[in-house]
Amino acid sequence: MEPIHQSMMNNFNSLQHLEITREVHKVIPPPPRTTLAKFKTRLKETFFPDDPLRQFKGQPLKRKWILGAQYIFPILQWGPNYSLKLFKSDIISGLTIASLAIPQGISYAKLANLPPIVGLYSSFVPPLIYAVFGSSKDLAVGPVSIASLLLGSMLREKVSPTKEPLLFLQLAFTSTFIAGVLQASLGILRLGFIIDFLSKATLTGFMAGSAIIVSLQQLKSLLGIVHFTKKMGIIDVFSSVFHNTKEWSWQTILMGFCFLVFLLLARHISMKRPKLFWVSAGAPLVSVILSTLLVFVFKGQNHGISVIGKLEEGLNPLSWNMLRFQKKYLGLVLNTGLVTGIISLTEGIAVGRTFAALRDYQVDGNKEMIAIGTMNMVGSCTSCYITTGAFSRSAVNYNAGAKSAFSNIVMAITVMVTLLFLMPLFRYTPNVVLGSIIVTAVIGLIDVPTAYLIWKIDKFDFLVCLCAFFGVIFISVEDGLSIAVGISIFKILMQITRPKTVIMGNIPGTNIYRNLHHYEEAKVIPGFLILSIEAPINFANTTYLNDRISRYIEDYGFEEGMKKHSDLHFVVLDMTAVSAMDISGVAFIKDLKKAMDKRGLELVLVNPIGEVMEKLQRANKAHDFLAVDCLYLTVGEAIASLSSKIQPDTSSHV
Repeated sequence: MEPIHQSMMNNFNSLQHLEITREVHKVIPPPPRTTLAKFKTRLKETFFPDDPLRQFKGQPLKRKWILGAQYIFPILQWGPNYSLKLFKSDIISGLTIASLAIPQGISYAKLANLPPIVGLYSSFVPPLIYAVFGSSKDLAVGPVSIASLLLGSMLREKVSPTKEPLLFLQLAFTSTFIAGVLQASLGILRLGFIIDFLSKATLTGFMAGSAIIVSLQQLKSLLGIVHFTKKMGIIDVFSSVFHNTKEWSWQTILMGFCFLVFLLLARHISMKRPKLFWVSAGAPLVSVILSTLLVFVFKGQNHGISVIGKLEEGLNPLSWNMLRFQKKYLGLVLNTGLVTGIISLTEGIAVGRTFAALRDYQVDGNKEMIAIGTMNMVGSCTSCYITTGAFSRSAVNYNAGAKSAFSNIVMAITVMVTLLFLMPLFRYTPNVVLGSIIVTAVIGLIDVPTAYLIWKIDKFDFLVCLCAFFGVIFISVEDGLSIAVGISIFKILMQITRPKTVIMGNIPGTNIYRNLHHYEEAKVIPGFLILSIEAPINFANTTYLNDRISRYIEDYGFEEGMKKHSDLHFVVLDMTAVSAMDISGVAFIKDLKKAMDKRGLELVLVNPIGEVMEKLQRANKAHDFLAVDCLYLTVGEAIASLSSKIQPDTSSHV
């Protein structure tokens, strides 16, 4: 049998076959491909990993049209098979989430510094749009706390919602439109990987910090303070609270405390017994009804309890003529739309995928982006502000037994009835109860178990989590998020520019080579420095790799667990984990080979993958810097073949 270096010679020169010591393994290389074919493959893997067109292959033209319509409008896929049994389940779940959506819609609109009626508008049109375009069976859409907080706080930095309410409303609709365009564009262009930069650690810290900020903002309603700070920082909030103690209203505090305890107790019951989900789902609406009756009967507004006031009856008025893109406010609405769009999109897709996993079906991320973007674009033209899939409502929808997106239609119809006939009933609803509903809703965003798990697994990720958390609390919501994302990107850059390179040793009695510092039983092979590079080799890390390998060579014999009983003869690079290499990487191998020759050492490459092998082969044809006997299939084959080249006084130690 030929030795392994001879087999690799055949592969390197002719790419025809590989022969391995003791057993022949013939590897048929892929056929030569043009640059255009390679580009198309890479483009497909980058933007179309799910191959959305695979269902159209081999289908007649008429069937392709039907499949195309179903792909764009998922309602055409599940609609024809809809049954009375499914309708009954969706009716129950739709009515249940409507009981939660109505008080939450009013509350979140106030959180965004918008008229309460806008919250109900945003719970009517967007669910109808999502039912047509969305691919999730469980997602219940509408306003959410974090996006509402972001929208209100970012716009309020430039425009006062009290002094210029109409302008503030116009900018809110414009920001929603821009967010919708961004979201839909990401879906159409299949650029959803952008939202993956919001890591689990970033979102955990951001959500927890935002939940605390949102809760602290409700102290205005819970204490009955009239002159409250417009800033979001925790220091400013507490300063405002304790500098306005004369404005505290004991009636408001008593009512707020009672309903807050009631809502938290209902939430606790539903968490302990999931079958009683309807308790926490109906608690907000019950709180609104009871508090409204109490204020009406005892004339609470005359005793310092502030109320919503009169709300307009009727369906959503058109607002497309209220969109403002003037240069003066363009930067503000672009920034607000970008941040709120990304955050709401991330939350909506994460929630949809969570419940899809529980029911064992797939949610198409790109379809969800298009659906959420479309409903925000349409919503901005029908008096709605930013909406997405809400976790609390989706959890209720899931537990109530929703079978399809038709539950969103039921919820929208219920909100429509409310807008047409029931608006006068909310006139005496106290703001303190709306504040209690918001606090109860956002408290679940503080995920201590996940934060603890992040701490146990990855300390750097925990640092990212803390930066997001404290950044939101002490600086601002958007700055806290930006800091956390910046640190996460820095981590990625560090992993790229400082790839992991480890020394490997042999596990006695086997042909297995592993990291010396991870496996105590692993032993060094005298005369060999075996290194594993565990990252692509490119322009960003070649300098580091060169310095790192040089240091390993200089320190050879002094590493922990190594005895200097032989001189170094071979530097073996295991390239199994090197998934890609650019021209700088090829130059790095070439320069490394020259450096090894000057030191009197031999460079050995183990198992370069097809793409890397192809580039090395092309470079070698031009410069002839690699010998045909320096390529091996495995580390074990390289050691077995090269040990005979070491002088007897050193090989005796092997």
